[in-house]
Amino acid sequence: MFRPAADLHTHTVASTHAYSTVTENCRAAHELGLAAVAMTDHAPGMPDAPHVWHFVNLKVLPRKICGVYLLKGIEADITDYKGNLDVSDDLLSTLEWTVVSLHSQAIAPGSIENHTAAYLGVCENKWVDVIGHPTTTKYRFDMEKCVKCFKESGKLIEINESSIISGKSKPETVLELLRICKRYEAPIVVNTDAHYCGLIGRTDNASALLEAAGFPERLIYNSEWERIREHIIKKHGDIGL
Repeated sequence: MFRPAADLHTHTVASTHAYSTVTENCRAAHELGLAAVAMTDHAPGMPDAPHVWHFVNLKVLPRKICGVYLLKGIEADITDYKGNLDVSDDLLSTLEWTVVSLHSQAIAPGSIENHTAAYLGVCENKWVDVIGHPTTTKYRFDMEKCVKCFKESGKLIEINESSIISGKSKPETVLELLRICKRYEAPIVVNTDAHYCGLIGRTDNASALLEAAGFPERLIYNSEWERIREHIIKKHGDIGL
């Protein structure tokens, strides 16, 4: 059963449809033996997003809570089919981890061609680390074309436990994406998108699909904390990790 070394997509009570504090999330991560948690509350395109001051003030948080490294990040929203986001590059440059996602609250579902164009546009943004829950049924896209672009531009492709549990991502779609990522040796991350501390680091459903796809652990970027650490230091310099 796969367990991530770092859960790189989590929410706190700052996103008001989540239910745990950052300390509770880190404590839960510590209990499971995780090295790190990325705090990625919603950007302004979502109705429940915190004020921008939440992200500006993340510097007051310690580097470690309950012995777990805390990555200070955001889940940004794609707002058009050119891949623009609901947060400025200036703000993203101050953060340590950026997940970008398609949410219907920020952009209405369109065609496969629309969604593909949006993802290809996102590939041009150097601050983006992760393509969040790309397997959701509402936002089908050209997986072959986008996976190649994600790999070339250094974007990690997310397998999202919460999306699988909720039924927003169908198992067959996740398997399709995994097989294409395996074919092109495109790295993925397996995250929970947890909105409650008890879900941090628990990826049983994603793990079953990884096994069904015969997906190699060497392509799961957050199977090792050191790879994530090196990725962040390369982008942001020595930030105390």
